[in-house]
Amino acid sequence: MLATLFHPELSDCRRLFLRNYEVQINIGVHDFEKRGEQRVLINVDLFIPLALSTPKADQLDEVVDYDFMRATIARRMAEGHIHLQETLCDDVARAMLAHPKVRAVRVSTEKPDVYPDCDSVGVEVFQVKEQ
Repeated sequence: MLATLFHPELSDCRRLFLRNYEVQINIGVHDFEKRGEQRVLINVDLFIPLALSTPKADQLDEVVDYDFMRATIARRMAEGHIHLQETLCDDVARAMLAHPKVRAVRVSTEKPDVYPDCDSVGVEVFQVKEQ
């Protein structure tokens, strides 16, 4: 993740983030995973140009609201079963990049309850909007 902070197209950006957003979703390819929900942790970093996110009047409409991240994830969750974490990451990243102020996004998902001998298994994707 540290390398993304030094990406040349992000030098004039601020980073908004959502950390360890815990959701219960129906995700997985195995039969036992399709019968119930699993705990998934979602992390998002949005990179927004300072010119589009530096408030002049200290008003919410001058920046990207944190609610946008949670609402975007909730809309994806409402679409139903997901087989792969890769699909979830890609879908969330694509939706985040659709916001006109967002230049780049990093999304990660983790399933913390899969294996008893590790903290979690997960996937991460980083995308920069084509200019």
